[in-house]
Amino acid sequence: MAENILRKLVNNSQIAIDDGVYEVEGDFEKSSKDFKQIIKTNQHATLLTEIKFASPSLGKIRTLTDPASIAKRMVAGGARALSVLTQPHLFQGSPQYFMKVRSAVNVPLLMKDIMIDKIQIDAARKMGADYMLVIQSIFDQKFVSDIDGFIEYGHKQGLEILLEVHTKDEFVNALKTKADIIGINNRNLDTLEIDLKTTELVLEGYEKSRIILSESGINTVEDIQYLKKCGADAFLIGSSIMKSDNIEEQVKKLVNAY
Repeated sequence: MAENILRKLVNNSQIAIDDGVYEVEGDFEKSSKDFKQIIKTNQHATLLTEIKFASPSLGKIRTLTDPASIAKRMVAGGARALSVLTQPHLFQGSPQYFMKVRSAVNVPLLMKDIMIDKIQIDAARKMGADYMLVIQSIFDQKFVSDIDGFIEYGHKQGLEILLEVHTKDEFVNALKTKADIIGINNRNLDTLEIDLKTTELVLEGYEKSRIILSESGINTVEDIQYLKKCGADAFLIGSSIMKSDNIEEQVKKLVNAY
């Protein structure tokens, strides 16, 4: 039995909340761009690239440097939106990084965190986030109750919702919500194993009604082409870009996958 990593992630968020990590001072403007509209009209691969310096599966990914300059290089390469980790434990993220990035670029930003409490949603609004991440399994496994109320609160704060799933069952549940975009995480949060076939299996027989983002384990142009064939509309890519020696060129290469 794998250690329940999700439980650990939820506990980490509670620790961060108790430590006052999300008590941010800020009143940042959101992006003037609409990410859903970008996805619908973009002729190339729409990348949501992720600024993260560490992760539970890889440990340290890149030496902590100025997130704003990384953000600018990603956007210069053609990333149409950015995901910024705000979770300090295991991810070395912080709301401060997020605000630095928000000040540096005008593309839509996703607050990437293990969201379990409205105080985090309030922080997202103050920091100028366009999107917040909600993880379906946190609600399905009853770590937090009332996903509809949680999403509704996010919408009331002017945020759009990226709702992340990993299994067909979670996907079916996600489609019942008012989430704006559904993300399919190719990584199993219980084992941290990655399988790109997850996107294909989850989308099998699905009648298109929501924008679909494929997340995790995307490294090559071929990966993007395969996932697009499976029905993904956009792609969240973190580690393979953060590990690159030339972030801008790496982004450009992946954007031009089609």
